[in-house]
Amino acid sequence: MKRLNVLLCALLYTGLAAIANPAGAQALDAAQRAELSELREGDMRKLVIHEAPLPAGTAAYSDFDGETHQLADSNGQVRLVNFWATWCAPCRTEKPSLDQLEAELAGPDFEVIAIATGRNPPEAIHRFNDEVGIVALTTYLDPKSELASEMQVPGLPVTVVLNREGMEIARLMGGADWASESARRIVDYLVALPAPEPSAG
Repeated sequence: MKRLNVLLCALLYTGLAAIANPAGAQALDAAQRAELSELREGDMRKLVIHEAPLPAGTAAYSDFDGETHQLADSNGQVRLVNFWATWCAPCRTEKPSLDQLEAELAGPDFEVIAIATGRNPPEAIHRFNDEVGIVALTTYLDPKSELASEMQVPGLPVTVVLNREGMEIARLMGGADWASESARRIVDYLVALPAPEPSAG
C-alpha cells in the first residue's frame, strides 16, 4: 500500500506539468535536456530532468529565529532545495556534500536551501550539524512537513532543482554526492543558461 501511495503521488505531481506550467515559464528545451543529461555521472545519474517545469510549493518554512520564508523569496537564483531529517541515515552521508557545494558555489546566482522536514528538535539538528561538520548551510524548518507534502516528497532525502523563475526542473530521490565534479558541472550549466526574457506588458 505504501509503495502504491508513493507511486500515485509521483504520478500526480508529474501530471501537474501539463496544467500548471505558466505561460512564459522557462523550460529546458530538448537540446538543453540532452546536454544536461550528458553531465550526469555517478550519483547524479539519479537526477530526473523534467520535460516541462513544475510549480514549486508555496507553503511557508521558517528559520531558527522564527522568521518565515517561501521558495519564491529567492526567485532569480538557481536553487537546490534539499529535504532532510536528523533521523535520516542517507542524509548524514549526503549533507556534508551539500554544505561543500554551498561553500564553493553560493552567490547571487545559486543557493542550497536545506529544509529539515517533520519532527526535528532544535537540539537534534544542532547536534547533527556539528557531528557531520556543517559550516556553510543555513538550516530551515518545515516541522509539519507542509512544504514537503505540497511538493510530493515521499521519503528522505529528496533534492529539488529550481530554475531562476522558481519552477522545478529536476529532482533527485535519495542521497547523492553533491560535491562531485558531475554535480558542479550540472550547477554551472544551469547557472550559465540565459536568463528568461521579461514578459511583455
